[in-house]
Amino acid sequence: MADHEEDDIRIGRVFHVTRLTGEEEYEDGDSQIEEEESGEGSEESNFYAAELSDSEELHQILDTRAMSGGSEDYEASHASLDHAIAHSTAMRHAPSKGSARLEKVKRGEFVNTMTMLAGREFNVSGNGRFSRAECCHVGARYLPSDGPSIVEDMNSRAYIGQFSGDGTLFVAGFQDRRIRIYDVDKGWTVRKDIQARNLRWTVTDTALSPDQRFLVYASITPVVYLVNVSSESGGVTSLANITDIHEGLNFASDSRGDVFGIWSLQFSEDGRELVAGSNDKCIYVYDLEANKPVLRINAHKDDVNAVVFADESCHLIFSGSDDNTCKVWDRRCFTLRGRPAGQLVGHLEGITFIDSRKDGRYFISNGKDQTIKLWDIRKMTSGPTTCKKDRKIPSFAWDYRWMDYPGMGRDVRHPYDQSLMTYKGHLVLRTLIRCYFSPLASTGQKYIYTGSHDGCVYIYDLVTGKQMSRLSYHRGTVRDCSWHPTEPMLVSSSWDGQLAKWEHRFGDKSTIEAPHISYDDFFD
Repeated sequence: MADHEEDDIRIGRVFHVTRLTGEEEYEDGDSQIEEEESGEGSEESNFYAAELSDSEELHQILDTRAMSGGSEDYEASHASLDHAIAHSTAMRHAPSKGSARLEKVKRGEFVNTMTMLAGREFNVSGNGRFSRAECCHVGARYLPSDGPSIVEDMNSRAYIGQFSGDGTLFVAGFQDRRIRIYDVDKGWTVRKDIQARNLRWTVTDTALSPDQRFLVYASITPVVYLVNVSSESGGVTSLANITDIHEGLNFASDSRGDVFGIWSLQFSEDGRELVAGSNDKCIYVYDLEANKPVLRINAHKDDVNAVVFADESCHLIFSGSDDNTCKVWDRRCFTLRGRPAGQLVGHLEGITFIDSRKDGRYFISNGKDQTIKLWDIRKMTSGPTTCKKDRKIPSFAWDYRWMDYPGMGRDVRHPYDQSLMTYKGHLVLRTLIRCYFSPLASTGQKYIYTGSHDGCVYIYDLVTGKQMSRLSYHRGTVRDCSWHPTEPMLVSSSWDGQLAKWEHRFGDKSTIEAPHISYDDFFD
């Protein structure tokens, strides 16, 4: 099949960037960039910012993205984000100079898909194909907002719902001890139906190993269980220690006899370790080869609801707690210092979830103060923030498990807020609702999205804070949601027991009519 025909198919399927072959170019063919990431954080953002800063196009791109307003709940004081992450995000979606000229717009503004196709035929970029940024320029406009279709309907609350890293599997955890793994590419058939062992209240978290051979699940106990996804018995049903072995991984020290629960769980990139946050205010790292916990950090003053590796190196760990703070832990120097590398304040209430941009620098957190915040760890402080008497941190007497958030709290800001951006509109009540960056491959992480107590999924523009979409269907709280890594598909998991699949089915309506373009439009 010709290269151009392959590109046409990719456009029809919203640019599955991860399936592109060969090296990909960020710019107009001037140079090929190989991304390098390290434990201290990726150089990617520096590269993007440098590429733009050397050009007047930086301001053009940012100006086109500086959208005023947003959702009704969005703070007027938070205008379009003016920071390195805004530069990086803009660069990830910048069409080529040639495509912009064909559309007769400034670079960074919207370019019609048909114009980009014509530009490729004219080889305006000089490399005969679309760059990654051009793929995302088109892919990011296809929001998964059509539907939904129902994947599963259970008589039990859905607490967990996540795609695997390559999007071929989907894992859902329910309150009635059931964890199901679906084969996405085979019509969402059930590959594994797991009955959880020694469950307390619900499945609090699950995680697939990077090679997708094993699944771990946690509950409000110190023991995490590991299951072989491809069962030795060859069957679909996995009943603990009857049809399959559910190996217990004890995060507690036998000598202490601790009793605690695990709220958050994640595999390291190499699959050798697990990091977990617990309700005993600690962070644990478990070595799977040694079959024992190798690190226990007295991390916070309250429950650690969220914990995540910052990047592929797994040297940095981000944590969020009911003590309202986010902390950064550097394992390379922890044994010497015994304290966090730094902390970030800005939430007025506890943190329910954290998602990393996977560059070792930026992350977002969902809070019980009904906000998502964007953080840059370069703004963190090394110790507690000093509170002056005239700048007292606001607090409210309420319980998010059964009360609504006090109305006055929505208009109050933390006096020492270190966040880059605040996103409002969704509701964080009753449970630890989760939020995420949109996929890198198809959207360039242009958006963030979250579940909500009102049964909806909210999608916000990362840079402007504008509410881009509100997916309304469920009758119960949406605790978790997951965007397919390469498809315009999102699945919401709700307390009404349903897994709902949202897609973009009808294409970009702005590309129905092809533009009238001639060679003279480009070759002056």
